[in-house]
This record gives sequence, structure tokens and C-alpha cells, in this order.
Amino acid sequence: MPSLKDLKNRITSVKNTRKITKAMQMVAAAKLRRAQEAAEAARPYAARMEAVVNGLAASVAGSDSAPRLLAGTGADKVHLLVVMTGERGLAGGFNSSIVKLARSHAQELLAAGKTVKILTVGKKGREQLRRDMSEYMVGHVDMSEIKRIGYDTARDIARLVMARFDAGEFDVATIFFNRFQSVISQIPTAQQIIPAPVADVADTGAVYDYEPSEEAILADLLPRSIATQIFTALLENNASFNGAQMSAMDNATRNAGDMIDKLTIEFNRSRQAVITNELIEIISGAEAL
Repeated sequence: MPSLKDLKNRITSVKNTRKITKAMQMVAAAKLRRAQEAAEAARPYAARMEAVVNGLAASVAGSDSAPRLLAGTGADKVHLLVVMTGERGLAGGFNSSIVKLARSHAQELLAAGKTVKILTVGKKGREQLRRDMSEYMVGHVDMSEIKRIGYDTARDIARLVMARFDAGEFDVATIFFNRFQSVISQIPTAQQIIPAPVADVADTGAVYDYEPSEEAILADLLPRSIATQIFTALLENNASFNGAQMSAMDNATRNAGDMIDKLTIEFNRSRQAVITNELIEIISGAEAL
């Protein structure tokens, strides 16, 4: 049975931990509002960009003059998985859910006889994947020095991915991230970015003439589209991380409070037992006289 001093030290330690988790919860809550607004503001732009690309791509898909980012290499052998996680932990299952989806996707590709290459963005993804998939990892993007996510960050990552594509290192690229839904709900998402997927476009009956040609416009627009998709994914990830951390720290604060209550009860009972024993000893000594 722990002594009164040990119980008192444990209560003090847990109280200090609760102060830290409460402070982290408040910081995450403050960051979440800005991150959520940024993610939600980027969605209409990304959706409109996707619609424009789909409209242009539908008219040139399958033609010999289609840009390589749209047509692909003509093969489906080598897949690049861009796994985007956080630089920090203490966010519940935020990082693990992304890594789990990417690992599952990689295992399916390997089982189908495909070649898998993994590019990690964020330290936590690299740490988890390095345990059992280090042989497939080909690069890492360090985000630890980036305090605020901007379009330039996404453009640099997009250029890195497209440079590998131009060098013939892969045929298909897919990004993995968490799409923000609410504070307690983030959706692990896999999204193909190369070659650009072409969705069915509803026929509105309108006929458009493009100047320059659709191919020339797509050659300039597709790199921007890839950077936009990566930028949107980074913003969604940032909002999801802050939401997950806020929820995790709230749970940790509540658990610390419950532990303090239990330890306080145990401390009071132990102190009462000590006082009772001392009274018994005093009474027994007095009766012996």
C-alpha cells in the first residue's frame, strides 16, 4: 500500500499533467477555428478547379495530344503513395488512421504484383511506416520548420512529385490525408492525383471554343490542379489534426480529473486509517496505565 507521501506526490503530478493537457486543449481549440475556416474556404476553389479540369479533359481524353499528366504513362505498374501526416503526436488516432489506410492500400498493390514507392510528408507517418515498410520508402518532406501552411508549401511538394513522374519513377500517384468533418470526426482519404482522374461530365448542350487549344490549357492547368489538391489536403489535415488534438486533450483532462478524485479518496482513507491507528495506540497505552 503506498504511503501518504507517495499518494500526495502522485496527486500533485497528475494535477500538473492536467494543467498541461488543459493548456494544449485550449491552444488546439484556438488553432482549430482558423484551420477549419481555411479548409472550408479552399473547398469551393478546389471543386471548381476539378470541374474545369474535368470539362477540358473530357474533350481530349484518349487523344494522342493529351498532356502526360492526364494520359499517364500507359502503364499501371509503379505506384507512388504520398502519405501526409502530422509532425507531432498527442492527437488520438489522427496519424495512425492515415498510416493504416496507406499501409492497407500498399499491401493490396503488392498482392496484385505492383511496385510500391512511399513518399512521406510529416514525421509521424515516416516513423510508423519505417517499422515495416522501410524498403519501399523513397523520400521524405520535412514540415517541422513550417509554421503556417501556404500555397508555396503545396507547390514545392507538387513539383517534387511531378519531377519524379517526369523522370519515369512511377505511373500512378495517390495522396493520403484526413478530410476534416468535425472535431470528433476525420475521414481518412485516398485521392489519386497522377494521372488526373477524369469524371463523367454532364452534357449541358453548350459548345465552347478554347483559345489556345484544350491541350495547351491543360498543360498549364494540370500542374496547378495537382498543387491545389495537395494544398487542400494539407489544409484538411491541419484542421483534422487540431480537431483530433483538441478532442484527445479534452479526454486526457477528464481522465486526469477522475484519477485525481480516486487518488484523493485513497489518500483520505489512508490518512484516516493512520489517525485511527494512532488513536488506538493512545487509548491502549492509557488503559495499560
